[in-house]
Amino acid sequence: MFEGLKKSVEKLLDNVVKTELKESEIESILWDFKLALIENDIALSVADKICDDAKLKLVGSAIKRFEDKKKIVENTLREILHDVLVTEKKVDLLDLAEKKKEIKEPLIIVFIGINGTGKTTTIGKIASLLLKKKYSVVFAGSDTHRTGSLEQLEGHAKNLGVRLIKHTYGADAAAVAFDAINHAKAHGINVVLIDTAGRMQTNKNLMEEMRKIIKVTKPDLIFFVGDALTGNDAVEQAADFNKYINFDASILTKTDADTRGGAAISIAYVTKKPTIYLGTGQSYEDLVLFKPEYIIEKIFPE
Repeated sequence: MFEGLKKSVEKLLDNVVKTELKESEIESILWDFKLALIENDIALSVADKICDDAKLKLVGSAIKRFEDKKKIVENTLREILHDVLVTEKKVDLLDLAEKKKEIKEPLIIVFIGINGTGKTTTIGKIASLLLKKKYSVVFAGSDTHRTGSLEQLEGHAKNLGVRLIKHTYGADAAAVAFDAINHAKAHGINVVLIDTAGRMQTNKNLMEEMRKIIKVTKPDLIFFVGDALTGNDAVEQAADFNKYINFDASILTKTDADTRGGAAISIAYVTKKPTIYLGTGQSYEDLVLFKPEYIIEKIFPE
């Protein structure tokens, strides 16, 4: 995971050891580092932020004779990356589920993103997590466009033992979601997970349909699901969806196979919305709670 980014960080730290922390020399090293960040799919604005902050903190730093220069630079870079990965807004899925349960109302979550990101599988993973925490779940099959989408979601429903509310293909997606919410209210179900059609953010008709779903369901949470392997594409998709939909948090899939790490580093900083989970495989258990420390440890030398 994140091998490319790790090599770039190692190279930076090795170069720092060989130079004095003077402005001209630091600028040269950081310029090379910025290019390496961009090559590893770090968004340009994020690469600028990392390198500008590093220069500000390192230029002219007074390092005592026996201090470890490499360690000082590593700690500085860790602090900068932590700042990049942390957002002011926080989303605690389980805490919100508990609060809704206490007032006997279902927690309503809409999942958005384009086809192929692993959105439907992620819904299954989130359902599995909630079921283990003793919350009941119902699925809403509001992807009424893609052939096979309802069958895929139904497969997860059967595996997990939860109910799927669905209509036929071509049906009103908002109506499906509305029926699922009413089913949850009538049967005391704690959480409604709403699948939606994977759509390019440039498809205005589908985006308007998404707005209709959100208007009808009034969700407590909207999760953007992005594919980490697509790097900057995932970040750009998230930024565009956020402008149109204003989602609450991101979930990144396929991070176990991501050799670059650009999306994981960039997406929260660009959207100003937290990343809350990382998908790390195909099984329901392959869902990791996002923590900045988890990402940081993956990209620094042991």
